[in-house]
Amino acid sequence: MTTVLASLRTVREEVARLHGELVRYGLVVWTAGNVSARVPGADLLVIKPSGVSYDDLSPENMVVCDLDGRVVEGEHAPSSDTAAHAYVYRHLPEVGGVVHTHSTYAVAWAARAEPVPCVLTAMADEFGGEIPIGPFALIGGDDIGRGIVDTLRGSRSPAVLMANHGPFTIGRTAEDAVKAAAMCEDVCRSVHVARQLGNPVILTGKDVDALYDRYQNVYGQQPERAGAPR
Repeated sequence: MTTVLASLRTVREEVARLHGELVRYGLVVWTAGNVSARVPGADLLVIKPSGVSYDDLSPENMVVCDLDGRVVEGEHAPSSDTAAHAYVYRHLPEVGGVVHTHSTYAVAWAARAEPVPCVLTAMADEFGGEIPIGPFALIGGDDIGRGIVDTLRGSRSPAVLMANHGPFTIGRTAEDAVKAAAMCEDVCRSVHVARQLGNPVILTGKDVDALYDRYQNVYGQQPERAGAPR
């Protein structure tokens, strides 16, 4: 129990902090959008309260829910997307964070109900191919979550554009999901601009596979291997 309480405090702080990243990268306006995170060692999630200004978010007013979306702890009603987040956690146990934004270019692609073709190395790196479109679903129930899971299960992409709505991203951690949301908006903008200039060239599957493998397994600072020279 002590361990769960400590985890809960940490996750509350992380989720509150990560909402600031949505503002920093221009992914939300007013009170739209949300970040949630799974609580390690418990069937719980932490998510932002509904309709509360980003300036007023704090670890204390984050809402704790079970994986059916029911409030366990908190004085505020949770985000209207809580049922969707909860559905994702129930059906994708490897997911530790879920993010939803209303970022301009990703929403524009969602309004067209059109997947974003993989025409950039950055897309191959982060998404392993195109960013897919999920089905239209009304807000409030778990239909959005069902669409997210059905679209992303078996896909390498951590992002889905829910038709006529906007992007949802998943990650091993909530921070990973926030990164995917920022990258999603960035490539949606770039591909949109490219299409104004002409027809972007789609990368081949072989090249996408090679780029994805390098980025996921080689790029960045890798842990030292035992016995490797320093």
